[in-house]
Amino acid sequence: MAPAADHLHIEQVAGPTLSPQSVAAQILQGFDRHYALFRYSGQRAKALFESRNWSGIQRLSRERIAYYDTRVTECTQRLRQALRHHHTAQAMPDADTALTSGQLQFWQAVKTEYIRLLSNHLQPECAETFFNSVSCRIVDRDYYNNDFMFVRPAVATEYMQGLQPSYRVYYPLTEGLLSSIQTIFTDFGLAAPFADLPADSRRTARRAVHELRQLLPTETDRRIAADCQIQVLKSLFYRNKGAYIVGRLVNHGTVYPFAIALLHTPAGKVRPDALLFSSDDLSTLFSFTRAYFLVDMESPAPYVQFLSTLFPRKPKAEIYTAIGLQKQGKTLFYRDFLQHLDHSHDQFDMAPGIRGLVMTVFTLPSYPYVFKMIRDRINKQGMNNAMVRGKYQLVKKHDRVGRMADTWEYSQVALPKHRFSQALLDELRDQTPNQIEITDHTVILHHVYIERRMTPLNLYLTKASDASLDAIIRQYGQAIKELAGANIFPGDMLFKNFGVTRLGRVVFYDYDEIQRMTEMHFRRIPPAPNEEAEMASEPWYPVGPNDVFPEEFRFFLLSDQRVRNAFLASHPDLLEAEWWQAVREQVAMGRIEDIFPYESSRRLGTIAGSASPQH
Repeated sequence: MAPAADHLHIEQVAGPTLSPQSVAAQILQGFDRHYALFRYSGQRAKALFESRNWSGIQRLSRERIAYYDTRVTECTQRLRQALRHHHTAQAMPDADTALTSGQLQFWQAVKTEYIRLLSNHLQPECAETFFNSVSCRIVDRDYYNNDFMFVRPAVATEYMQGLQPSYRVYYPLTEGLLSSIQTIFTDFGLAAPFADLPADSRRTARRAVHELRQLLPTETDRRIAADCQIQVLKSLFYRNKGAYIVGRLVNHGTVYPFAIALLHTPAGKVRPDALLFSSDDLSTLFSFTRAYFLVDMESPAPYVQFLSTLFPRKPKAEIYTAIGLQKQGKTLFYRDFLQHLDHSHDQFDMAPGIRGLVMTVFTLPSYPYVFKMIRDRINKQGMNNAMVRGKYQLVKKHDRVGRMADTWEYSQVALPKHRFSQALLDELRDQTPNQIEITDHTVILHHVYIERRMTPLNLYLTKASDASLDAIIRQYGQAIKELAGANIFPGDMLFKNFGVTRLGRVVFYDYDEIQRMTEMHFRRIPPAPNEEAEMASEPWYPVGPNDVFPEEFRFFLLSDQRVRNAFLASHPDLLEAEWWQAVREQVAMGRIEDIFPYESSRRLGTIAGSASPQH
């Protein structure tokens, strides 16, 4: 049964009774309905995990991404209707016109009333973002300022707490480590039973002690403090086939992050599969290259604050995004970005690497992100702006299996003109004239994608040692295989379309040619009928629009001898049509591949025949 908020009716306020208070109340009602449905998706994920409904979890993850925009549209339409019925039309601007002074005062009063309503709200930061989204659809961008919208937050969330604490606390010194771990497992109240709770608790405890011994060099360091605590967030984090316990051990004031991966045995019982025990492990688990978690949070701010202590290098914008609140992530990113602009003076310039045929890509050297704009004249036959946007939307909703970079999509971004290099301004005027507006002091980007900056793989390979090259080519081939298993054919597999992350992981980031594996036809090149046909510039065999001949990959990927040797040593099957055909067949049958979001060394022990979480 859906939550009660699913049946909320937002009152249509008409006539002379319309007031800033009623408009603010309508917007907050719209947000409350959204967050009730958002929480319900986290609650629903628990039932789907318990019943091993993996396709249901993936479907829920895709559908939840659209919840926010649906609720914003719904709220905006109702609000517009109410405003149009207001007898003075004081609050409703005409399309494409600026607000009058009376309208501006009205909307400033709406914001003031909205802040008052948020004084005891449990999700105020997300409610502020919802207010901005609704307001932006009604008024001109000239009023995107802190008097009118929430450019800066109005309600502090640093010490926010829900009606109940966001995490549980266990005391291993008094309760015993084994008993604490066993209680942690049972406190989540999973309907599916554990395979062997005492044995699984012992395995987890042994691994935890082993990991601590590796981290702490001396017996003095290993001494358990009297106030040693294990703190665990109250909700499980669900994604595909996995559920994750996320927590921290606090000893002598030092925080040790950890996560425990739970998955099902073939018999339908739950068993811990891995213990992640470092900030890098946790950062990888919450990576921007993976699908968003499904998690039930009464108040998200305490969760984000907790998580930020586990991987302090990760911005809170990325943490909000990882837990499914991507719109709040966008808001925080933009605030961080504006602050960075105020405290830096370098210029936006073209991103290093080979220029693409579809996107103009630029960066700010002091900021670890790239900005991507679709060219007005796309130099690929049959491709247009709408198709490219569709590809990026596909990636947003798809399981990215740790191999595709997530992006934030923005509209009407105003940036100071003096921060743009002349070369970049010339490039934008030439390649994206319909996507920009340049004034004396400002460059306005009508549509832009922003994603984490990585080292382009082609540049990485030019400087790599033999050992590093071998390792990264193994990663490259594995990335292609994992994407194929997730029903994604990259299309253009040139090295320039892949990047290398801080942790040395190869990630795909050029989406204009991606297609589903199930749409492709993988074929062998038939023998040439004669020597003339073999030497001809045109193929002697028919080629359909979605035909792929994997044996041709070697001609455009493996011209470098070092790369060829490394590739053939680890992934020769990628040059065979039969491998691709087999994967396509498995995907078409609905198989969800087992792809780990952690290294095999983190596993507590191989579970024969068990399914592993796909990320």
